[in-house]
Parts: sequence; C-alpha cells; structure tokens
Amino acid sequence: MTDQLRLMAVHAHPDDESSKGAATMAKYVSEGVDVLVATCTGGERGSILNPKLQGDPYIEEHIHEVRKKEMDEAREILGVKQAWLGFVDSGLPEGDPTPPLPEGCFALQDVEEAAGPLVKLIREFRPQVITTYDENGGYPHPDHIMTHRISMVAFDAAGDPERYPEAGPAWQPQKLYYNQGFNIPRTRALHEALLERGMESPYAEWLERFKKFQRKERTLTTYVPCGDFFEIRDKALIAHATQIDPDGGWFRVPLEIQRQVWPTEEYELAKSLVDTSLPEDDLFAGVREN
Repeated sequence: MTDQLRLMAVHAHPDDESSKGAATMAKYVSEGVDVLVATCTGGERGSILNPKLQGDPYIEEHIHEVRKKEMDEAREILGVKQAWLGFVDSGLPEGDPTPPLPEGCFALQDVEEAAGPLVKLIREFRPQVITTYDENGGYPHPDHIMTHRISMVAFDAAGDPERYPEAGPAWQPQKLYYNQGFNIPRTRALHEALLERGMESPYAEWLERFKKFQRKERTLTTYVPCGDFFEIRDKALIAHATQIDPDGGWFRVPLEIQRQVWPTEEYELAKSLVDTSLPEDDLFAGVREN
C-alpha cells in the first residue's frame, strides 16, 4: 500500500522543511511514500545568517532567486516534491516597540482567503497525512503562526465540496500533526549526554531560553524512528547556505550520539479521523490499516 500513501509537510519558508521533520520525510521517501513540501513564502525577507556569505552584494540583491535555488537543492537531497504557495515573507519584526508588518506580507492576509491555495494543493495531491506547526508557530514568527492558521482551515475545508468549489474535487486528509522536534525532553537528553561525555553542549542556552520564555512542554504523541536519515537531513539543511552555517551549532552534536540518545523525530497529533493508539511510531498509523 506504500505507493498509495502520501504525506504533505506545510512550511513557512525555504529551509524550514530541512530543520523540521526532514529525516522523517527522507525515511518515508525511502519506503516509497509520496512526499510533498508546501512552502508558503519565498523567504525574501530572511536574513543572511551564514557569516561566510554575509555582505555578498549578489546574494543580497537576488535573495529570492538564491533561496529558490537552495530549496531546489534541498528538495533533491530529501527526494521530495515541492510546491510554492506564492506568499511574500513577512520578516521577523524586532524592536521596542515592534514595527508593523510590511504591507502585503503573508501574515497580514485574510486567513480564509490565504487557505485557498493550500486547499487546492491538498485536493490535487490528496495526502492522507499533513504536518504543520502548532498555534504558536513552533516559535512566534508571524509566518509560522499564519502557516498554522491556514493549515487548520485547509485540513477541514479540503474535504467539504461546498467550500472553495473552484479548488477542485474535495479530498479529506485523515490526520494532521504539529512538528515538535525542538521539544524540551529531546533538548535536555542531548544536553546531558554531551556533558556526561565531557563535551561542550550547544543546548545550555536553549534550555535557559525555554525557562525564560516559560515554554510549556507539548504533548508528544508520535516518535518516528529516523536516525538512519539524520545525515540526509543535515545535508539538506546545509543546502540552505544563506541560512545555515555548516560550522555552527546545528552540527555540533555528533550523529552517532544523536542516534544513541534520541533517534526519533517527534510530532503532536492534532486531528485524526482514523482510530490510532498513542503513542505512535508512524504518522500513517491507522491509515495503513484502512
């Protein structure tokens, strides 16, 4: 039945697909599952975070084209399909007071209207399972929060022929998950494992930040074993060269330690129209049996 299984991962920007659930997608691709990444924006307002590329005038002037090329490379590495929803990056406003969001950006769109392109894509691709962000966006970036909002509308609307009739024949996905890969138990486990081995941990700052912002522990329902695909995940992430420093904190924990200590990626089951038993180790639990 694997040739009939389809997974859609809805993300805000190019690079999000490689930092959230990438090993899961690569695992399912290896099993013959059809996987599609829906990217809401082009990442046009993303900062150049790789210090080796900062100050490059070509990149700064052509950031949209550069990030599209990076996405193409990451897509090839992961073996997934990918579609752009066509919205404009909102940026991450900073300052006190926080400046207003730029006119016309993704986060300022009407939610019902902005869900339309995603409904159309769901009806065309017909996924049984969708992954997206929780109501906080995973972290409070306006585009991540908007991605959550349109995903929730689209999950329900795609199966209703009365809604968005111009978007094609109705198709009802059966399960929707929130990405929860950056969870407190995983962070704490890797941090402690590094210290036990006498190594420096990049996670001390993360744990302090979680305390400062009083980050609540989410309900982790699904642990997908995908340690064999962590290397593919990292290669896809490095393909987003403007966003990721290959010598940075993302890659300071040796893969063998990650596989020993925490060889899964985690999700929170938000909606299910099929019976399943928690905890799960498969996003298609309950779907394969139908």
